[in-house]
Amino acid sequence: MSISVCIATYNGETYIQAQVESILAQLDQEDEIILSDDSSTDKTIAIMEALNDKRIKLFKAQTFSSHVYNFEHALSHAKGEYIFLADQDDIWLPHKKEVMLRHLKEYDLVLSDALMVDENLSPIHSSFFAFNHSKKGFAKNLYKNSYLGCCMAFNRKILDKSLPFPRDINMHDWWIGLIAECYGSIYFSEECLIHYRRHSQALTPTDRRSKNSFIQKIGFRFFMLKGLFFCFFRKEKL
Repeated sequence: MSISVCIATYNGETYIQAQVESILAQLDQEDEIILSDDSSTDKTIAIMEALNDKRIKLFKAQTFSSHVYNFEHALSHAKGEYIFLADQDDIWLPHKKEVMLRHLKEYDLVLSDALMVDENLSPIHSSFFAFNHSKKGFAKNLYKNSYLGCCMAFNRKILDKSLPFPRDINMHDWWIGLIAECYGSIYFSEECLIHYRRHSQALTPTDRRSKNSFIQKIGFRFFMLKGLFFCFFRKEKL
């Protein structure tokens, strides 16, 4: 039962080593970390190479300028039976893999809760689920996304249905979550399995408040629905 952990990196030197080491400590020899780097200009690559671990599959000098399609690239190289998403700046708690795999025996996609912390790992909020009002449901998640990528794991059924990504979506985890809502079974685990680090360089703001205009928000949802429509009519079926 091998797993692939997919990480999209860009200038992650500050936190990447601690994150990857927290993951490697839980992996078996047949598991892998797929790390796709979007042309970092800092020491991210050097830090990963210095770990000298064969379980890390490093894809250097990608030029997506997009975390969405950098993640897609990582996912496209995943060989494991189960796929975990991870960000470059969080920390896995020691039992994350074990708990997620237990639930993945019954469900196609599992989402765990997370302890929100600052850059020094001091607690900000005890539950991301409570903070974000996270729960299942297609309509609910089309309106407001609950699917935080760094807390997600899923099987190859969901991976195969999610790839390739539509060219105009703005969030990879939102897309995968909606795919699971349409085509799979989902479980929200209330266990906090990562330290979800929030800091000034984080891709998403601590308060999760969108700075997009109303028209942009409508557009994002239109493109998600458009992608799902075309996904439904793909020749390859699950």
